Formats: sequence, structure tokens, C-alpha cells
Amino acid sequence: MFEKVLIANRGEVALRIHRACHEMGIKTVVVHSTADSESMAVMLADESVCIGPPASKDSYLNIASILSAAHITGAQAIHPGIGFMAENATFAQMVAEHGLTFIGPSPEHIQVMGDKVSAKNAMIRAGVPVVPGSEGVLKNGQEATALAKEIGFPVLMKAAGGGGGKGMKIAERAEDVAELFDLAQIEAQTHFGNPDVYMEKYLLQPRHIEIQLLGDQHGNVIHLGERDCSLQRRHQKVLEEAPSPALTDAERAHIGAIAVKAAKDIGYYSAGTFEFLYAQGQFYFIEMNTRLQVEHCVTEAITGIDLVKEQLCVAAGLPLSITQDQVRFHGHAIEYRINAEHPETFVPSPGLITRYHTPGGPGVRIDAAIYDGYRVPPFYDSLVSKLVIHGNTRADCLARSRRALDEYVIEGIQTTIPLHQRLLNQPDIQAGNYDIHWLERFLKA
Repeated sequence: MFEKVLIANRGEVALRIHRACHEMGIKTVVVHSTADSESMAVMLADESVCIGPPASKDSYLNIASILSAAHITGAQAIHPGIGFMAENATFAQMVAEHGLTFIGPSPEHIQVMGDKVSAKNAMIRAGVPVVPGSEGVLKNGQEATALAKEIGFPVLMKAAGGGGGKGMKIAERAEDVAELFDLAQIEAQTHFGNPDVYMEKYLLQPRHIEIQLLGDQHGNVIHLGERDCSLQRRHQKVLEEAPSPALTDAERAHIGAIAVKAAKDIGYYSAGTFEFLYAQGQFYFIEMNTRLQVEHCVTEAITGIDLVKEQLCVAAGLPLSITQDQVRFHGHAIEYRINAEHPETFVPSPGLITRYHTPGGPGVRIDAAIYDGYRVPPFYDSLVSKLVIHGNTRADCLARSRRALDEYVIEGIQTTIPLHQRLLNQPDIQAGNYDIHWLERFLKA
């Protein structure tokens, strides 16, 4: 096992990885920008190294600085966390070339699955159902229009090299396709440095279901059930729960088995997530995330399996600590993403936290790196905390959620806690009856 791991990330995920390392007796090095010098992860780490100014391109995306910090501190491995360098195949390759271990999958897997078109083709070869659409990248608006007429409207044009809602355009009429295709290309180039765009049939009322996988370097792969991530705003997840209230046990086992077989077929190892759209009893693959997910805590709550520790062990060459037959699911869990944003306008709200009190009690987990007196910087993602609630049943989980959200106090900045409180009062949420467009409709109303 590693003696020292460098954590190349920030915020709550850096602290999450630090905690797993310390429980395993591994020393940590946290790299940080000047804006994060007073973060909780930096203060708790065994060592910290400032790698640049606030701008991500000059710090958290600066490969040379990260590798230099690893060598200077004597770290043996690098955990990329979530975002930033986590799905950068070049970074993973350079880590290996510098004699260090990348805590994640191989550069080849990151490369193949990071491109949405190549990922889709790989899944087709593995027998995984996909959303009807283009076989590859579209050349121009004329080709896009012809394919849209063939598929049937509405259609969705998507950036091949990215996600998070960037480079995505919905066309409902043939006369709009060419213009929207051009706009999608411009956004794709701007945000991902890759103008490639492909097309899929736009499903009207699907749910977003993802399967959590773990694989090792000895050919073992297991799934840890699904997460329902259908509550989204502008393609960004707001709330996640497990198990999904929409699936039957038979459907759950079916899609889990499909995901495991596909991961084995491509030789995948480390943590990974297959994401599907689910509509009218059918699953359609949309992408694979070759990293730890923000919502991994939900899976940990219902399985009792520490995904970060498994990642560390797999990277060290050890087999998985558990087999598929040993995976047990207990109760229900929901994760509430608490963002530093106005709960109605969603305008970012960085600034000084003047009062901070967290909820407690059975079944309550807080993954956050903020504290009383901490100043939330304006330079990064607005996520400041994840409130994870576990209960014996979904009804228990919802009741505990209401109580915990009422107890959670963050003053000095605006947060989305009031939004989650509003959502829990909606009959559709209480019944688990929602799709990926539900939240947008709710907010417009």
C-alpha cells in the first residue's frame, strides 16, 4: 500500500479522500491555489503545497505544478478527485511516465470513454443498449438535418468531448437544426477545445439512472446498484437517491448485469459509473464517468462500502475486498447538493460564512469543507456541502431529510437549502414520481 498520496483537487472531495487515506494509515499531500490556502483539506493534510493563483488553469489544471509537488513531497500516487484532472487521459499518462501511480483507470479507458462517440460505439460492441442517433460525429448542419428527419423530432445535439449541459441543443423542427448545430459546435469548441457534435433522439420523459461499478486489475468487476439522478437543472444534478423509486428489483439486477459485463469486456478497473436514460421500461446508455462521482456517498450509505478506499487498494494492485454475492443493500439514501447560490435565481453567492451549524443524529452525513469564518471563493464550482441522509425506508429518509435541512444553518452567504425544503413538500417528490425535466418545469411554474 502507498505511504503517501497527493490529492490533486479541492473542497469537500479533497477532504473526503484525505479522511479515507488517514483511516488506512496513508499520509496525504494536498495541493491548492492561493484562494484555497485556508481550506479545511489544506489545514488537515499532513503536507500542503501551493501550486498557483486562483485561476484553475494556473493551479488545479497545471500538470507540471502538480507533478512537481508530488516529487518534492515524495508522494507515490496521485488521486485526482472529481473534476479538474480526474478524466484527463494525458495527465494520467504523465503521472505513470513520472514513476507515480494514478488512482483511477488506465489512460486508455479515460480516452475512449471520455469521447462520447467512441464510448457509445464501445458500448454498442459490448451489447449495451444506446439512444438512437448518429453513428459518429456529424459533418455539418445539412447532414444533421437529414438525420434528424430520419430519427424523428425532437432531437438532441451534444458535444462529443464534454458534458454538464455545455454544447447541448434541442431541435424540435427541421428548420432549426442547422442553426442549432452551429451553436452546439461553437459551445463545444469554447468549453472543451473540441468542436465535434453528435446527435441523439431526445426522450421526452426519461429518468437518469446510473450504475456504480468497481473493478480491479485482476479482472473482477462488481456493481453497487443504481442511483437516480433525475432531478436536474440545466443538466446539473441537484439531488440523487438510491435505490431508484422507479425500478423494480428485476430491472435493477438486469441493468447491473449489463454494466458489469460491458466493464469486463473493455477490461475496466477502478471506480466508474455507467449512466443511462430510462424510459418506458427501457435503458439507454448515454455516457461513462471514469472517476469518482459527486454522489458516490449515496451508494456508500446503502452498501457500507468505502469507494475511495477501494480505489486506493485497486491502484495498489490489490483485488476488490468484496464479491458481487457479498454486496448487500440496506435502506434508502438521498444526497442534497448544497450550493452557494441564491435558492431562486441561482446567482452564485461566494463570501464569508458568519455562522455555521450542521445537523446530526442517526443517518445524517455531511461532506463539506466549509466552517464558521470560512470565505467561499468565487473562482470555482458553487458546491459547498453534501447532505446525505439514510433511512430504513424512503419514507424514513424523507422525514429525516426534512428535520436535517431544518437544522442546517449556513449564514453570510445564500445557499440552496431552501430549494431542497421546497422540493420535499412537493407530492411528486414525495411519491418519487419525477423525470429529468421535472425540476425545470417546477422552477418555471
